[in-house]
Amino acid sequence: MKVHLIKAKTALAYAEKHAASLSSFEEWIYKVEHGDWEEPTDVKATFASASLLGRGSNRVFFDIGGNNHRVLCEYYFNEQIDTVTLFIKWIGTHAEYNKLCKKGEQYTVDEF
Repeated sequence: MKVHLIKAKTALAYAEKHAASLSSFEEWIYKVEHGDWEEPTDVKATFASASLLGRGSNRVFFDIGGNNHRVLCEYYFNEQIDTVTLFIKWIGTHAEYNKLCKKGEQYTVDEF
């Protein structure tokens, strides 16, 4: 199914503030928008370093720029319209993501 990324502009705005990772974010966006996913495990086939979160959260985080940045997303597979919607929920550095996890907020954070 085709992947529809919500808030790609937000990711690019973040990347522009971290210029060294801009090309990595652009590559990530390209791969997402050209993805063909039928189920959550297909995300891992496209991005080997992606991690699917548990607890029925429908969330995945992506390592960007050599694991310097993390993008946390929520996904919805809609077979009726043959589309996967991927919502960006949070973007930050790896260290900031670790702090988020220590608080258990990776399952609930929704900054965008």
